[in-house]
Amino acid sequence: MKILNKDQSYQADQQTLAAQDISSTELMERAAVSIFNWLHNRLQGAPVQIAIFCGTGNNGGDGLALARHLAEHGYHLRVYLVNYSKKRSEDFLVNLERLKQRKVWPESLDESSALPDVSEADILVDAIFGIGLSRPPAPWVRELIAHLNGSAAFRLAIDLPSGLQMDAVPEFPEGVFRAEFTLTIGSPKLVLFLPQTGIYSDDFAVLDIGFDRAFMAGVPAEFEWIGKAEALSLLRPRERFTHKGNFGHVCMVGGSYGKIGAVSLSASACLHTGAGLVTAWVPRCGYLPLQTGLPEIMVQTCREEEWLDSFPEPDAGRHFGVGMGMGTGPQTREAFLEWLGRLGGPVVIDADGLNNLAAQPEALAGLPPGSILTPHPGELQRLIGEWKDDFEKLAKARDFAKKHQCILLIKGAYTVILGEGKGFVNSSGNPGMATAGSGDVLCGMLTALIAQGYPPLEAAVFGVYLHGRAGDLAAASSGQESLTARGIIRAIGSAFLDLKSVNPPPETGEGEES
Repeated sequence: MKILNKDQSYQADQQTLAAQDISSTELMERAAVSIFNWLHNRLQGAPVQIAIFCGTGNNGGDGLALARHLAEHGYHLRVYLVNYSKKRSEDFLVNLERLKQRKVWPESLDESSALPDVSEADILVDAIFGIGLSRPPAPWVRELIAHLNGSAAFRLAIDLPSGLQMDAVPEFPEGVFRAEFTLTIGSPKLVLFLPQTGIYSDDFAVLDIGFDRAFMAGVPAEFEWIGKAEALSLLRPRERFTHKGNFGHVCMVGGSYGKIGAVSLSASACLHTGAGLVTAWVPRCGYLPLQTGLPEIMVQTCREEEWLDSFPEPDAGRHFGVGMGMGTGPQTREAFLEWLGRLGGPVVIDADGLNNLAAQPEALAGLPPGSILTPHPGELQRLIGEWKDDFEKLAKARDFAKKHQCILLIKGAYTVILGEGKGFVNSSGNPGMATAGSGDVLCGMLTALIAQGYPPLEAAVFGVYLHGRAGDLAAASSGQESLTARGIIRAIGSAFLDLKSVNPPPETGEGEES
């Protein structure tokens, strides 16, 4: 699903009006009906108190239209007009008049007004700014929003939590609505997925209001949202007449004294993701643990007992994942960087592989095109340098991926995948996956997919989703707090089955469509 930016969101409105020969008021009505249906399906007429805060633009118009539908169905509500501007959009005025015809009279708020009493409200609906905000709200509006955030009521935002801008980190965090749920219109919004801005909405759903299909198909979105449907489209079913050689030979390279477990996790993840053959290349201290702990794999060692002093010969028949538990000693680093320059195909690099690259950035010139780099935030900073905010981080990461012709992952709550001039935001995963070895598992999964013939970018997008989904399924049985890397590995098979299922178990709710 495409993630539209601010200008594209407005273009989607205008193209839909023209292509479907409808008015902007009719399109707003579609949005209001979708929002109402989402609420009504959950409330079923329950005697709750709903307070709706409406700005003076089109987001406020959405709120007024929603209020009308709620009133028509007998809900108890109070409506407030947040007069941050003397200007009124035409659709706002139309819906204000329609609401008054239903004998619902909004209460007007301005900078001289006392803060409204919302102590009895069960639900607060934020329809103040939406995506139109281009500067921080006025101080009195920030005070109002902070007041609403202090309420015990359920907080619902329409399109975007008020106080958030589409392309900037908030200057005044206390003046941003803290939504427990956001109903975003037409497409996901990138700010919902970045660490510095995503904290203002706990969850979200995308409401389909019938944007013009031709426009949505053709618009060149900078980012795409990867859910189950998108991941399923990348899955390559196995043919009947095959053998293990058809599914690739993976060689996982890493480990040092005390860190052989990292390679064990990666190699095991390779097997569970479908690689036909798996070899581990480790120092000699890793031979016995791996040979006895993972009888399905082959083990090769370098000469040294406790650290890597040499690397396997590159050949066209093997696909490499490297870095987990490898260490950053001078001999290991020198051997690794020399080996990297001799590889003939893409490699998946994680952990100390990234740290060794960051220590000698000139070695990036020898990075094979299409390689996948999987840094956590600290490793990413060592690769691309510091950033002032998440938007600059994305820009620098995109430039890095383009310069070095690689696929760069920005791991996090919503992992971002950058490569080939495209960006993808992953929907799966949970906080329980912030556990030792989770990244080693991902490295093994990605390498296995490349070995099976997935192009690197597809392997990254599909592998990240599958990894997160395995984590979700594992956490459903163990709880997030008890989730381990081996638990994720055990759930990889279930993640494949879930992807193929016609009637899957309920999703966590993030990114659902209504």
